[in-house]
Amino acid sequence: PSLRPVTPVSKTDIMAAFTVGMSAAASRTLSFKSRAGSKQLRAAKPVRAAAAVRAKPARADLDPDNISVLVAGGSGVAMDVVRQLKDAGTWVTVFQRKEDDRAEIEKMGAFLSKGDALDEATVKKAYDMVEEYDAVVSTIGGTPADPKADSEGNINLIEAAVAKGKEQGRMPKFVLVTSIGTGDSQGAPPPQVYEALKPVLLQKVKAEDKLKELAAANGMEFCIVRPGGLKSEPATGTGVLTEDVNICGAIHRSDVASLVVKCVLKDSANGKVLSCVDKEQLFDQPAFEEFAL
Repeated sequence: PSLRPVTPVSKTDIMAAFTVGMSAAASRTLSFKSRAGSKQLRAAKPVRAAAAVRAKPARADLDPDNISVLVAGGSGVAMDVVRQLKDAGTWVTVFQRKEDDRAEIEKMGAFLSKGDALDEATVKKAYDMVEEYDAVVSTIGGTPADPKADSEGNINLIEAAVAKGKEQGRMPKFVLVTSIGTGDSQGAPPPQVYEALKPVLLQKVKAEDKLKELAAANGMEFCIVRPGGLKSEPATGTGVLTEDVNICGAIHRSDVASLVVKCVLKDSANGKVLSCVDKEQLFDQPAFEEFAL
C-alpha cells in the first residue's frame, strides 16, 4: 500500500457528483447483467438436487478467460463491467429490468435475462440460465424516494447466489457495489450529501450486512466496493481503492468498473470493504493509504 496526497475538490463538486450519480441510478434502477460459462457456454439445466458444497479450493486469482460471471446492474457501471469482462474473454449473462442494452449485449456475445431484482422468481431465472457461476456482481440501486432495490433487491441476489452455490457445489464470489457513506463510512461525505442520500445509504448497509452474514455462514468469498460521487466522463486511469473509511471524492463510472473487475478477479480483494475514488478528485483528506490489487 502507498500513501497518497490528495487533490481536494469543493463540497459543491462532491454534492454534484453524488447527485448526478443518484439521478442516473433512478433511470436504470434494477437492471442487470450477467455472464456464464467457461470455454464453452453451458446450457441451463433443470434444478437438480442440491449437491454438497465442495471444500473451498486453495485461494487463487480467477482467470477471466475461464469463468462465468453474473452482473446485475444498469447502463452505467454495470455495462462498463460487462464490456471489460467480455474484452477479457469472460462469459457474461446480463439480467436487466429493461431491454435498452439488448443489442449491445448480444453483439458482445453476452446473454440477457430480463427481470427485476425485487421479483425473486426472475432473479432465480437469471441464476438458472447457466449451470455454474464463478462470480456475481451487483451494482443495482434505487433512489432516495424509492430505495427498496438497495436492500431488498440486493438481498434477493445475495440469497440466490448462496442457493446457486449449494446447487452447483461451490460458492460464487459476490462483489457488491454500494456507496461511500454506507455503514462505517457514514462520516466521509459532507453532511448535506449524506442527508440527501440517507434513505438509500441506510438500505445499502442492510445489503452489506446480509452479504457478510451469509458469506461467513456459507464460506462464500465476497468484496464490497463503495464508490464516491459518480461521473460519466471517460476513464482517467487514476481511480483507486482504499480501506480508509474517511475518504470521499468523485470517480468516473468506467474507472469504477475497472476496479470492480479487479475485485472480481483478485484473491487479495476477498473479504474486503473498499472505498473507491479518483485520487485526483478527493475532498478534504490530507493523505490516505491505497489498497493495491
